[in-house]
Amino acid sequence: MQEIWILLIVVGVISVYLGSENWLNLRRIRLVRHRIHVNGSRGKSSVTRLVAAALREAGLKTIAKTTGSSPRFIFPDGSEVLIRRLGQANIKEQLKIAHWARLHRPDAIVVECMALAPQNQWASEHRMLRSTLGVCTNVRADHLDIMGPEVADVEKALAGTVPRGGVFVTTERTYTGVLRRACEDNDTRFVQVTGPEVDAVTAKEMSAFTYIEHEDNVALALKVAELLGIGRETALKGMHSCNPDVGALRRWDLVFYGRTISWINAFAANDPASTRMIWDRIRELIPDSDSRILVVNCRDDRPDRSRQLGRLAPLLDDVDRFVLTGSGTEVFARAAVRGGIRKDRIYTMVGETVLKVFERIVSWSGTRAVILGVGNIKGMGAALDEYFRNRAVRPERN
Repeated sequence: MQEIWILLIVVGVISVYLGSENWLNLRRIRLVRHRIHVNGSRGKSSVTRLVAAALREAGLKTIAKTTGSSPRFIFPDGSEVLIRRLGQANIKEQLKIAHWARLHRPDAIVVECMALAPQNQWASEHRMLRSTLGVCTNVRADHLDIMGPEVADVEKALAGTVPRGGVFVTTERTYTGVLRRACEDNDTRFVQVTGPEVDAVTAKEMSAFTYIEHEDNVALALKVAELLGIGRETALKGMHSCNPDVGALRRWDLVFYGRTISWINAFAANDPASTRMIWDRIRELIPDSDSRILVVNCRDDRPDRSRQLGRLAPLLDDVDRFVLTGSGTEVFARAAVRGGIRKDRIYTMVGETVLKVFERIVSWSGTRAVILGVGNIKGMGAALDEYFRNRAVRPERN
C-alpha cells in the first residue's frame, strides 16, 4: 500500500511539473506578436530563412530556427549558431524557442517544423508554438514509412500544424482538400499561392540569389510578407541578403585538365518529385553538357527513399550514368533495373574513398559535364560536396 502511495505522489509531481512547464512555455510564446510555423515536404529550411530575412529587412525583430542536417538558431541580427544535439533529434527542442523569445523579446519567430510522426506534428503546433500563421511548402512522397503509405496520408499529417484562429499559406496545388478542411475546423483562413503568383517572380529577381532558389519558395515567402504588411521590394531585398541553408541547391563550376564540370548539391531533395523538378531545372540552366551523371548517395535505414529514386531513374532518360555511394545501394539498383535501366548505366562505388569517386566521375566527364548529387547528404554526400567545392573556380550566380 505504501508503494502505491509513493507511486501516486511521484506521478502527481511529474504531472504538475509538466503542466507548469507547458503553461510557462505558452505564456512566453504568446508574448510574440507574429508566430510563424513552417511545415511541408520540401523547402522548409529555405522558406524559413527567406521569411525571417524579409521580416528583418522590414524592421521586425525576428528570431528563427531551422532543423535538418544542420539545425540553426538565427538571431535578430542574422547571425547563426549551430544547435548541437546529444543523441537523436527530439521535438522538445522546439521548447527552446520560448527561452530565446524571453531573452530577445522579438516581434516575430519563424520556426521550421521538425516533427515527422502525425501526433508529434500536431503537438508541435497546438502544444508548443500556437502559431498565428502556418506555412506548408508542398506535399510530396517523402517519409512515407512514417507519414504514409500514400501521399494523401502525408497531407493528413501536415494538416496537424494548421493553426487555430490564424492564417495558413501554401503553394501546394494538388493535395489541398484535407488542408482546407483542417483550416475550416480550426477557424483559420486558407491562402493558396497560385500559379500566376509563382510566375510573377521574375528571372531578374531570381538572378540576385547567390544560390539556386526555387520560384515556389520565393513566391510563398513573398505571400507571407504581404500578409504581414511588408512590401515586395523590401521583402526581396532581405531575401537576397540572407544566408542559404546548408541543404540549399548550389552550383559549383570547376575546370579540371581541360574538362568543365558543374557540380550541383541537391542532396536535400530526396523525393522523386523534387529530384525530377531539379533535374529539369538544371537541364535548362546548362543545356550544352555532353555528359550527365547522377550521384545517388543511399542509406540503408532509408530504403523507401532509395526505392523511390530507383523507380524515378527510367524517367531520367538523358542521364548517362548513375553512380551509387553510401549503404543499401542495392535497393536503388533493383528498382532502377526493374524499371528498364541497363545495368551498365549503374556504377556502384560503395566503400571507396572520396578521391576514388571523384576521379571516376571525372573520367566520365568529357569536355562539359553536369554532376547532380541526390539522395542523402550524410557521409559520402557531404564529402563529395566539400571535395568539389574546394576545387571550384567560383560559386555560380543564377
